Amino acid sequence: MENSQFFVSLTLILITFGIYIGIAIYNKARQTSDFYVASRGVPPVFNGMAIGADWMSAASFIGMAGTVMLLGYDGLAYIMGWTGGYLLLTFLLAPQLRKYGRYTVPEFIGDRYNSHTARVIAAICTIIISFTYSVGQLSGSGVVIGRLLEVDARIGTMIGVVLIAFYAAFGGMKGITWTQVAQYIILIIAYLIPVIFMSLQITNSPLPWLSYGHVVSELGELDRQLGLSEYFAPFENGSRWQFIALMFTLMAGTAGLPHVIVRFYTVSTMKAARWSGAWALLFIGILYLSAPAYAAFSRFILMTNVAGQPIDTLPAWTETWINTNLLQIADENGDGILQWTEIMIANDIVVMATPEIANLGVFVIGLMAAGAMAAALSTAGGLMISISSSFAHDIYYRVLRPNATDARRLYVGRITIVSATILAGLVALNPPGAITQIVAWAFALASGTFFPALLLGVWWKRANGPGVISGMVVGLFVTLTYIFAAQYGGFTIAGIIDTGAGIFGATAAIITNIVVSLNTKAPSQKTQDEVKDLRYPEQMTYQDGDVWMK
Repeated sequence: MENSQFFVSLTLILITFGIYIGIAIYNKARQTSDFYVASRGVPPVFNGMAIGADWMSAASFIGMAGTVMLLGYDGLAYIMGWTGGYLLLTFLLAPQLRKYGRYTVPEFIGDRYNSHTARVIAAICTIIISFTYSVGQLSGSGVVIGRLLEVDARIGTMIGVVLIAFYAAFGGMKGITWTQVAQYIILIIAYLIPVIFMSLQITNSPLPWLSYGHVVSELGELDRQLGLSEYFAPFENGSRWQFIALMFTLMAGTAGLPHVIVRFYTVSTMKAARWSGAWALLFIGILYLSAPAYAAFSRFILMTNVAGQPIDTLPAWTETWINTNLLQIADENGDGILQWTEIMIANDIVVMATPEIANLGVFVIGLMAAGAMAAALSTAGGLMISISSSFAHDIYYRVLRPNATDARRLYVGRITIVSATILAGLVALNPPGAITQIVAWAFALASGTFFPALLLGVWWKRANGPGVISGMVVGLFVTLTYIFAAQYGGFTIAGIIDTGAGIFGATAAIITNIVVSLNTKAPSQKTQDEVKDLRYPEQMTYQDGDVWMK
C-alpha cells in the first residue's frame, strides 16, 4: 500500500510539474510587458482562474479547513475575512488601479503621490509582505513533498524552491498566469473530490455544501457527551475583539496585497478588471464554501472512527503522520483506549491526511498532494513576481537606472526572483509559525501599509506625498511592533493576538496620512483631477458621436 501510494503520488506530482514547466517555456516572457503584466492580454475568465490560484495559497488549501476544524466557529473569521476582502478589492480599488495603467502597486503610489520616496518605501513594503507570505507557501510545499515523497520536510521545501525559481524566472507574469490557470483546475479538482466522497460516505449526498449542516448538529451532540465546548459555540478560542480584528486584518490585507492587485493589471480595461474580480470570486467561493464542510466531515470521522478505538489497533495512516511530529497521541489515562482529548493534530495536516483518514484510496491521496503543491506553487510564483517587480522595476529602473535596456531589466528581474526564492526557502526550513499564522502576518502588514495608501489615494484627492510616506512608515512600525510584542512578549490589547495586528496598523496609518496631508501642501490640481477621474468608467467615443463605457 505504502509503495503504491508513493508511486502514484510521485507520478501525479511529476506530471503536474511537467505541465507547469511546459507552460512556462511555451509562454516565455520576451519583453518587460510580458514579464510584469502579461502584455495586458489575459481574458477575464482565465484571469479570474489565475487570481483564484494566486489567492488560494497553501494557507487556504492546506491550512484553512484544519483551522476551522480545530477552532470551530472562531475559524470562520478566516473565511469571512478573505472572501469579504475580495469584495472590497473588486469594487473599491481594482478597477481604479487598472485605469491608472501602471505595472505595480509601488509605481501607482509613486506616481499618484508624485514622490520617489513613497515609491521606494512602497517597494520595500512589497518585498517585506511578499517575502513573509512566500515563507508560508514554501513551508507548505515542504509539508506536502516531505510527506508524500517520504523525505524530510526541509528537503521538500528546497525541491519547491528549485521549481518556483525556474518557472517564475523563465516565464514571468505571462508564464505564471497560464501556469496558474492549470494550477487552479488541478487544485480545485483535488479539493472537491475528497469532500464529495466524504459527503457520500457520511450523508449519502454528493452535495457537501447542503449536507454538512446535519453533521455539524451531530458534532454538537458528540461535544456535549464528551463535556467539551460545542463545535459551533462562538468565541471559545479567542475574544470577540480578536475575531473582529482578525476579520478586519484579512479583509483590509486582501485589498492591499500587491501580488493580488497586480493581477488586475494584466487585463485590457476597467470593465475587464471588474469581470476578472467577479469570476475570481466565483472560483474562490467554490473552495471557501467547501472548507467548512471539509472541516466538519474530518472532525466527524476522527471523533467516530478513530477516537474510542484501542490504541494498539489504530489505522496505519496514524503511524505515518506521527512520524512527521504533526500528529501526536497519548494514552493519558492508561485505559488503552484513544480518547478525543488525547489526540493532538496540527491544523496544517488535516486536509492532507483526510483522504487517508476516510480511506479514499491511493489515487485521491496522490491527487490531493498534487493539488496542495499547485496551491503552494501558484501563490509563491505570484509573490516572486511581486518581489522582482518591486526591486527590478520600481527601485532599479525607476530610481537607480532609468536608462536601463529591456534586456537588462529582464535579467535583473530574473536574478531577483532566484535570489528571493532561495532566501525565502532558507527561512522556511525552520518556519516561525503555522502556515495560516505566517500568512496572517503578511495580511496584517498589507493592511497597515498598502490598504490605507491605496484607499486614500483613490478616494481622497487631498492625500499627498508626505501624508502617504508618514502613513506607510507608521503603519509598518505599529503592525510589526504589535506582531512581535504579541507573539514573543505575550502583550495583547482586548485579547487581540498577533494575527489581528492589522487593525492597529491600518488605524494608525489612516490617521497619520490624514493629519499630515491636511498640515502640508495639497497635491497639484492636475493630480487631484486625475484622482477624481479614476472613479469613472473609461469612455470610448465612436465616429457617430456615441459614447460607450468600457
